Amino acid sequence: MAEAADDRLRLLIERIERLEEEKKGIGDDIKDVYNEAKAVGYDAKIMRQIVRLRKMKPDDRREMEMVLETYKTALGLG
Repeated sequence: MAEAADDRLRLLIERIERLEEEKKGIGDDIKDVYNEAKAVGYDAKIMRQIVRLRKMKPDDRREMEMVLETYKTALGLG
């Protein structure tokens, strides 16, 4: 029984390692796309912000934007 548990653990660890490699590859692909966008004149930093905003729920995004505006106004930036 211990041997079966050891095999299961080894398989799980190996699976995690494969997924980590895939994640690194995907991260590299994403970086390449941002570099491509930058090469044709887009601002990669702003694109990252847009991607982050699009991931948010609309209510969360509105709340964040309202707080941001409040802070900007308080600091004389708005």
